[in-house]
Amino acid sequence: MENLKNKTIGSFVAEDFRTAAVFSKYKIDFCCKGNRTVTEVCEKQDINSDALLQNINEVLQSENSNSIDFNSWPLDLLVDYIEKTHHRYVEEKTQVLLAFLDKLCKVHGANHPELFKINELFVGCAGELSQHMKKEELVLFPFVKRMVKTKDADGVLSQPSFGTVSNPIAMMMNEHDNEGERFSEIANLTDNYTPPADACTTYKVTFAMLKEFEEDLHKHIHLENNILFPKAVLLEKEFAAVE
Repeated sequence: MENLKNKTIGSFVAEDFRTAAVFSKYKIDFCCKGNRTVTEVCEKQDINSDALLQNINEVLQSENSNSIDFNSWPLDLLVDYIEKTHHRYVEEKTQVLLAFLDKLCKVHGANHPELFKINELFVGCAGELSQHMKKEELVLFPFVKRMVKTKDADGVLSQPSFGTVSNPIAMMMNEHDNEGERFSEIANLTDNYTPPADACTTYKVTFAMLKEFEEDLHKHIHLENNILFPKAVLLEKEFAAVE
């Protein structure tokens, strides 16, 4: 049990994504701040670490038939999955949510002024995520794929223009933190996506979509911060060790 207390939140979720539900129940950030140990998180948030680990063990010991073991995937496959699943999701849902939030501000803004701040935050999120994903798709992801291809061919890896893969990764992780904080504020403003009593159908649908968007963003960031990025750094070090 003591060894598990020194294990990072992100490593638990990387090994079995079902543990994410446990961390979410305790309001523990497993994606942007997944590099913290159980002990660090529990001390900071005044959580009983034994109770938390008991919950985690119950999940780990239960039958697992549906969870995908992303941790075992080759990096080029993981990159394709993130791009085709999570990047496309963001692109598709962003436009719908922008239109819905704009409509809510016009119709309900007078009675619910918090909608204007929610809209402002999501507009910022949409713009930043768009640029963020482009940088991944044009710079970081192609280099990860090149590393995999070069290793498979026993080739020599040429140094990228950004020096080391740790440089764009540091930038991406910082941007992940920013979006995590932005959505935390949106969750607070919406009372965890609870529509008010006078909410119309569009209002309810918009809040449900925002909740789903945040959940997908958590999965998206988890796959990158806790699995893809650390493994990309290790893969690059393999080439350096051979030189």
